[in-house]
Amino acid sequence: MRSGQKIGLLLSRPRVLDVTLVVLLCLPPLIALPFMPVYGDTRAAVGAGLFLLAVPPLLVRRRHPVPVAVAVAALDVAGRLTVTTSVSLVATIALYGLGRHAATRKALLATLGPMTLAYAAMSVATGMSLLGALFPPIVAGAGLLMRSRAEAHDLREEMRTEEAVQAERRRIARELHDVVAHHITVVSALVGGARVSLPAGTSETGSEAAEALLAAEHSARQALTEMRHLLRVLRADGTGGEATGVGTVELPALVEQAGAAGPPAELVVEGEPVPLPAAVDRAVYRIVQEALTNTRKHAPGARSSVRITYGSQEVEVEVLDDGVVVVPASPGGLGLVGMAERVALCGGSLDTGPGPGGGFRVHARLPL
Repeated sequence: MRSGQKIGLLLSRPRVLDVTLVVLLCLPPLIALPFMPVYGDTRAAVGAGLFLLAVPPLLVRRRHPVPVAVAVAALDVAGRLTVTTSVSLVATIALYGLGRHAATRKALLATLGPMTLAYAAMSVATGMSLLGALFPPIVAGAGLLMRSRAEAHDLREEMRTEEAVQAERRRIARELHDVVAHHITVVSALVGGARVSLPAGTSETGSEAAEALLAAEHSARQALTEMRHLLRVLRADGTGGEATGVGTVELPALVEQAGAAGPPAELVVEGEPVPLPAAVDRAVYRIVQEALTNTRKHAPGARSSVRITYGSQEVEVEVLDDGVVVVPASPGGLGLVGMAERVALCGGSLDTGPGPGGGFRVHARLPL
């Protein structure tokens, strides 16, 4: 980066710019002030002192625009009425900052009220034109205009960013539909075809193979349904807060489905169930779903238990299996990472690891 670019980047910081401005304004009168009394220019010395008194408040003009503008304008009026020395340059900066950084109502009340009257009275007392009374509203109005333009520019940038985000969401939705949803549909059709083509006598409900294929077919259909809900959310023009079709109401069916694909799973609900916020409701379902999936993947044959505890301030989720904890050869899985992200978005806490009596334990607390 070139030195000129570094200086420009440094001066773009408001605090650095204000300090630099105050230093540059104070340097000339500070250099000239010691020589003025020597040449008997007392009035100029008083004017320089007044100027130096008006400049330092500019350091806080962004945080306190109204007091700074009133104080500097008062010094400007006082200087013109006494030693005929103006600090209009400093007053211009302060009044511009008033319009740029103060609330519109406060800026209008300050400029159209006491300051305009003060400059009008000063103009009458010094024999100047009453047009001088328009000095505060004109300069503050320029600041208001620039602020409005900046806010409009920021709004346009925000809208462009939002449009880009929505376009990306729609692109992801198309990719999901073309790839994932298509393959889920194919899997569902193949599993259904395999189930109905079992040899006579084995395709009945009591057959172990038939039940496994039926569970797989049901799982594929449910995944496709949820995928379609997700695609509608991604294609929506809002914030994506629509329901995704899953929640604690579906937990019994989810646990039953997990038992159909392996050893029976157990669901225990403690406390009085209460309606949960949408994000928490979906997070509870997804935590249980991911934990049961991990059990089937990493501890086949293990039994699982799901416990949901409703409290006055939080809901507690615990999924525990009795399998053997195996450290995966590759830590690239995203299941636990996604689980942690869901819990963090809800402002909760997540604990995963070996259970107290063996197996693997997933424990989450989500505030209501």
